[in-house]
Amino acid sequence: MNNQISSQSVDVKRNRRILIILMITFFISAVASLFIGRYTVPIWDYVFYLKSLFLGNEIEFSSTTISVINQIRMPRIMTALIVGGSLAMSGAAYQGVFRNPMVSPDILGASAGAGFGAAIGILFSMPAMGIQLLSFVCGLAAVGMSYLIGKKVGHRENITLVLVLAGIVISALFSAFISITKYLADPYSKLPEITFWLMGSLSSTTMHDLIFVLPPIIISAVALLLLRWRLNVLVFGDEEASALGMDTQKYRMVIIVCSTLLTASVVSISGQIGWVGLVIPHFSRIIVGPNYKYLLPTSFLVGGWYLLLVDNISRNLLRVEIPLGILTAIIGAPLFIGLLLRGRKE
Repeated sequence: MNNQISSQSVDVKRNRRILIILMITFFISAVASLFIGRYTVPIWDYVFYLKSLFLGNEIEFSSTTISVINQIRMPRIMTALIVGGSLAMSGAAYQGVFRNPMVSPDILGASAGAGFGAAIGILFSMPAMGIQLLSFVCGLAAVGMSYLIGKKVGHRENITLVLVLAGIVISALFSAFISITKYLADPYSKLPEITFWLMGSLSSTTMHDLIFVLPPIIISAVALLLLRWRLNVLVFGDEEASALGMDTQKYRMVIIVCSTLLTASVVSISGQIGWVGLVIPHFSRIIVGPNYKYLLPTSFLVGGWYLLLVDNISRNLLRVEIPLGILTAIIGAPLFIGLLLRGRKE
């Protein structure tokens, strides 16, 4: 008994150290990414800029330097960290609530619904804010439809399976709607814009876009962190959770709503970026184990770091920027195969 308690204490200390290391890496990666780009900004310009920003010293900078830092690199770096972290956290939550390691954040149709909303907004030449809002609303609507179908058709013992099947159907339906929208779009102006948005990119994100989606992201992330103990119980199944006095349907709905808000919020500004919410939670489990007390924050930190790394590659590897959705699929698929082979050996 004493050995077991001692082992648990060691695991807790180890996981806390890992979280601290990940936070430091998270911050260092963000700072290092400021220096990566086609336009070279001298390091002393960054030092003087930060000094003027925090201390209020008036230092003359070229308009190009200010534009590169304020309007391009800073918003893009912060967006990459938040989008990657949110997708990974929602993926971990979905995998727990559905008790299925193959589940990703778009399992209930959030990405397909958001993609349809953005395609409609682009088709009708809506402003950027309108496209994001319509994308966000359609993403929530798709998940709402999946949940209503699951609740109407499913029973207590098979509700999880029915929800997954409903999500597959709704995703296929909204994917068909996207195809219709692309078919109706002008092939010389609207169609390329819709296609590029669906491939995922952070090239056009601004600080205003980030501020627009931060409230639902913060609320959802905090709620999931507060519900981390409930997720640990749900992983064992409905019967065990009910035996412990837990209202499984209520908590499942709350977790799904929070995870959906996270997914729909980030997809509305970044487009469809796959594999992050599927692969990163598995890596996080390898690092800190299955306890959601550590798994959720670890997933957020690793996911943010991973997407920032991929974004740095996408904007610097070739002369033309590579859409993020393409790179995350090219990198994520082999990584996931490696995880499957590792699981088979174990």
